[in-house]
Amino acid sequence: ANILHPASPGSVYHATKCLDALLWQFYQKNDQLRITDLHQGIVWGTNTPQTIRDERLVNRFDYDGDYGTVLNRFLMQGAMGVPLTVYGTGGQTRAFIHITDTARCIEISINNPPKTGERVEIFNQVAETRRVRDVAKLVADQTGVEVNLLPNPRQEAAENELDVSNRKFCSLGLDPITLDAALFDEVTEVVQKYKHRCNPTKILPASFWNKKRAEECASLDPSSVKIKN
Repeated sequence: ANILHPASPGSVYHATKCLDALLWQFYQKNDQLRITDLHQGIVWGTNTPQTIRDERLVNRFDYDGDYGTVLNRFLMQGAMGVPLTVYGTGGQTRAFIHITDTARCIEISINNPPKTGERVEIFNQVAETRRVRDVAKLVADQTGVEVNLLPNPRQEAAENELDVSNRKFCSLGLDPITLDAALFDEVTEVVQKYKHRCNPTKILPASFWNKKRAEECASLDPSSVKIKN
């Protein structure tokens, strides 16, 4: 029998993913379900070749500290002249994937399911890994805004490595889109078009992972963020 490696979640969000993994294993074993578990990186971008055909299909774009993914947040802040909000040292290593590749990975997974009786298939749905501060520099160099190191609202290591492979997806036909300044234009165009909807008080983090994090972030003032026209 296969036993899952003991999980050690670092947040409630991560804990729910660990619980999911246990449930997938149980239902595969108990009901012989064919299950694929996609371990997805941070999504960036706003459109796929399909959604770009009509504005009504455009994906939602979150820029706040709770729901906005880090690269989309940086691109929005850079386009609006707001200093980039890097948490802690920015030494956190994260996996990234463009929304077009996200859709492509789902298609590949559907077309390549595990056979009945096989254990849960796990795919790493990522294109590449980068440190947050390196991503911030990439955006800052393009937009000319400053990088602002903030107290970290999250309980996490200041620096970490992330060893992850997307070989399975690549062997099945994925040609990953990697971070490229030219591709940022897509997001910047969306930001410029809808920036009148932006509420600058939502840019700084407002949720803290524990009491200690909240205390260390007490100096953050949401009303201090000003948008440059």
